[in-house]
Order: sequence, then structure tokens, then C-alpha cells
Amino acid sequence: MVWVEDGEIRAQAHGHEPDTTNNRMELTALIAAYEALPEDAEIVVYSDSRLCVNTITKWAPGWERKGWKRKGDPLKNLDLVKPLLELYRAHPKCKLEWIAAHSGHRWNEYVDSLANAWRRDEL
Repeated sequence: MVWVEDGEIRAQAHGHEPDTTNNRMELTALIAAYEALPEDAEIVVYSDSRLCVNTITKWAPGWERKGWKRKGDPLKNLDLVKPLLELYRAHPKCKLEWIAAHSGHRWNEYVDSLANAWRRDEL
């Protein structure tokens, strides 16, 4: 996660968990991003996970209305989706948008490097 305003890094973080999934780590990064922002922030929050962006902006509100249920497979990662949806709603002036991964966007490439930084720390 990196918070950048006017080209300057305001906050950044990285980490890892053993035995996790990419989706869980993407959701965790979004939680960290929203937790770093003041509630009155007016900023675009980017994620290169279309699944995570759609989960929060499109699907989770419907699942919530239906008692966190859907037809078909059980919902995954609700332990992260629920708090992220709450944080997303607590920042109404922040827009959550998808950005293509590995497309040359400076800060997305930087975050990708942070996401792998734990490997360098372990070596």
C-alpha cells in the first residue's frame, strides 16, 4: 500500500502472510490504505485487483442486503470484505478504481515492488 499526494509518499506499508491467497492480500492492502486516510480525504484509491474493486463497489452491498449470502458458492473472505466495506463507506469522498497491473503506472509498479519487499528482507 502506498498513499501518494502531489507526487509525494505520505504513507506506505508491506507485509506477507504464510498460507494466504492473492485476493486476501489485495483486500488487506485496501484495508490498510483506507485506514491510513483521514475520513475527509478526497482521493482516488487504486487497486490492480478487479475482483477486489468489484467486490466492494458492486457485489458486497447486495450480499449485505441478503444477509451475506448469495446463490451458488459460499462467500469467501468475509472477515476482510466486511471491514473493508465499512472503511469504504466511511470515506465517501474517496473513489475506488481498478488500474491494470504491470502497465507502467509509476505508483502501481512501486506498490508491486513493496508487495515483494518481504522476500528481500528474508534473504
